[in-house]
Amino acid sequence: MYFITNREPKGSFAEQTAGVRYHFDLDKNAPSNSVYYCERNSENDYMEIGSTRLMKQLKISKAKNILLFIHGFSNLPENDIFPRVKSLQELFDEKEKDLVLVIPIIWPCDNDKGIIKDYWDDQKSADVSSFSFARVLQKFMKWRDEFTKDEDICLKRISVLSHSMGNRVYRETLHQWNRYDLANGVPLLFRHSFLVAADIVNESLEEDKKGRLISQSSSNVSVYFSSGDLALRASKVSNLKNRIASRRLGHTGPENMLKVQNNVYSIDCEELSNKYDFPKGHSYFLTNKKGKAGKVFEHIFNTIKTGRVKSNKDRTHIL
Repeated sequence: MYFITNREPKGSFAEQTAGVRYHFDLDKNAPSNSVYYCERNSENDYMEIGSTRLMKQLKISKAKNILLFIHGFSNLPENDIFPRVKSLQELFDEKEKDLVLVIPIIWPCDNDKGIIKDYWDDQKSADVSSFSFARVLQKFMKWRDEFTKDEDICLKRISVLSHSMGNRVYRETLHQWNRYDLANGVPLLFRHSFLVAADIVNESLEEDKKGRLISQSSSNVSVYFSSGDLALRASKVSNLKNRIASRRLGHTGPENMLKVQNNVYSIDCEELSNKYDFPKGHSYFLTNKKGKAGKVFEHIFNTIKTGRVKSNKDRTHIL
């Protein structure tokens, strides 16, 4: 499994070089200025391979689609992220081998030991991580433009699945990329953006908000939400304490579908969120209560497979 992270490794503060072991330092949960392109060989066994090799490996992979997975709040690599990505990859492979390759994007979260200890500070970590991951996008664009005439162009489609506070990382990354590296607006880089249980305000995708760049960089955007998501209720309480009063996108879907681009789709998951993830109703995009592919995953798979989002004429759908 390949992964990209801005979690600072154990050892020197200097940027590591390709071909050396990478070790997560979970007590350092502030974002690093460096980005590490790595391969996971087994549990707690990682190698820094560098951006050039990772991108070449993605290019020669048999997979037709690359899915970047951005995890949510308070997720640690071996406890949460890698097992979830493994399950996600297995579900895709069961449906169709070599259709999708999942690559996790790992940003620093709280491990209850380090400097950053609460939800509010994880928001800060998400925001600061955007500077690092904007460089990843810029590096990818440069690499793509440097193909020689004798090389085959990489035709793989790239999509993003962002969960919970990972949507904040995604939104802020595009904002910083646009602000510092692009002339006027983001390119149409992603085939699909899947925003699951998004822990950002529900007006985020509107034209005058930073989240509009998600719509501009994607052929289509699917917003999966549930009013029964207890984790986002706690998120709302935390934000109220910090004088931010707004409902979350993952609770209600877009505040007003008339104010978002016409490539945004609103998918109501209330009937199944707590059945799939009891009692929180927050991580409902993998399996159902029988351990089989759930309706949200099936919807994501069919969107990637067909290139179209299943919905009604008003761009809404109930799962």
